[in-house]
Amino acid sequence: MSYRGLLAVPGGLAFSAAALVARMPISMQTLGTVLLVAARTGSYALAGAVSATVVVAQALVAPAVSRLIDRVGQRRVVLPWLAAHLAGVGALVALALAGAPRWTLFPAAALFGGAYPPIGSLVRARWAHVVGGTALLPTAYSLESVLDEVIFVTGPVLVTLLATRVTAWAGLAVAGLLAGVGGVAFTLQRRTEPPGRPPNSGPHPSAMRVPALRVLTLAAITQGCIFGSVEVATVAFTAQRRQPAAAGLVLALLAGGSLVAGLWYGAVHWRASLHRRVLLGSLALAAASAAFPLAPGVAVLAVLAFVGGFAISPTLITVLALVEAHVPAAVRTEGLSWLLTGIGAGVGVSSALTGQVVDAAGARAGFLVALGAGLTSAAVILVGLRWIGPDATVAQKGA
Repeated sequence: MSYRGLLAVPGGLAFSAAALVARMPISMQTLGTVLLVAARTGSYALAGAVSATVVVAQALVAPAVSRLIDRVGQRRVVLPWLAAHLAGVGALVALALAGAPRWTLFPAAALFGGAYPPIGSLVRARWAHVVGGTALLPTAYSLESVLDEVIFVTGPVLVTLLATRVTAWAGLAVAGLLAGVGGVAFTLQRRTEPPGRPPNSGPHPSAMRVPALRVLTLAAITQGCIFGSVEVATVAFTAQRRQPAAAGLVLALLAGGSLVAGLWYGAVHWRASLHRRVLLGSLALAAASAAFPLAPGVAVLAVLAFVGGFAISPTLITVLALVEAHVPAAVRTEGLSWLLTGIGAGVGVSSALTGQVVDAAGARAGFLVALGAGLTSAAVILVGLRWIGPDATVAQKGA
C-alpha cells in the first residue's frame, strides 16, 4: 500500500522517472572515461587520473551548487548547469579522439564532472517538498535508494557494452544523452519543484552549521569507505582465486540484497524512532563488514555479500530521513548533497587505500579496511546520538 500511495502522488511518478534517467550516468561516467582514455592512449594510469578528476570535481562543486539551488530554485540552476556538463562531455570525447595533449583532458574532465547536476539530492528534496511530514517520505527515500541500486547494476554493463562493442566514445555519449534528456524532463516539471528562498530572506547559514548534519556526513563518509573497500577487495579476492569473472556476480549480489531490503523497508510502517533505526542499521553494517574477512572462498563471499547487502539501503534511507528531520527546508538540498558527497568521498578514499593494502598484504587484508570503516561508522552514530536524537530536532529545525 505504501508504494501504491506514493505513486499516486500527483507528479511523483513523472519526476522520479525523469530523475532515474538523469542520474543513470552516475554509474557510467567514470568507467566510460577509463574505457575511452585507455583505448585512445593505451595508458591506464592516465585513464584513472582523468576519471578521478571527474569524481573529485563532482565532490567539490556539488554542495555549493546545491546551496545555490536552495536559494533560487532548481530550474534556474540545473538547465544552464546541464549545458555546461554536456559541453564538458563533448570536449573530453573530442580531445581524446583528436589525440590532443594529455593535459587538456583534465580541464575537460573537471567541467564534465563539476557541472553534472546533483540529481540524487534534487529528487529527494522534491519528494521532501511534496510528501514531507507524512508517512510516505521514508517510502519515497526507499524507492530512490532502490532505483540507485538498479542504476549501479545496469549502468556499468551498458557503458561497457557500448564502449567495447560499438566504439570507445559511445558509452560517454549515451551517458551525456541520458543526463540531458532526463535532466531537462525533470527540471521542466514545475508543479512539484521546491520553491527557492524569498528574495528578502537575506543570507542563510550553511546546512553544515547544523550539528546533526555534521554527524551524519561523517557517518556517510565511513559508510562510503565500506562500499569502496569491499568493491576493490572483492575484485582482488576473486582474481587471486582464479575466478575474476565472479567479482561482478558478488558485487551484483551485494546490490541485490540492498535492493530487496530497500523495497521491504519502504513497505513497512515503522514504530521505532529514526535514531534507533540508524543505530541498528550501523551496527548491522559493522557486523556485515566483520564477516567479509572470514570468507574461505568465493561462494561463501557471494552469500555474505547478499546477506550483508540487507544492511545497506535501510541504513542509508534512515540517514536521509534524519537529514530531512534536522535540516531546515531552506537548505535541504545542500544538506542532502553533503550526505551523498560524503558517501562518494568515502568510496574514493577507501578504494585507493584498499588497493595499497591489497598490494602489500593480500585481498583478505583489504576486507579489514571495510571492517575498520564499519566499526568507525557505528561509533560515529553511537557518539552522535545526542545530536541526531529527537531532543535535538526542534532546536536544529529553527537554526
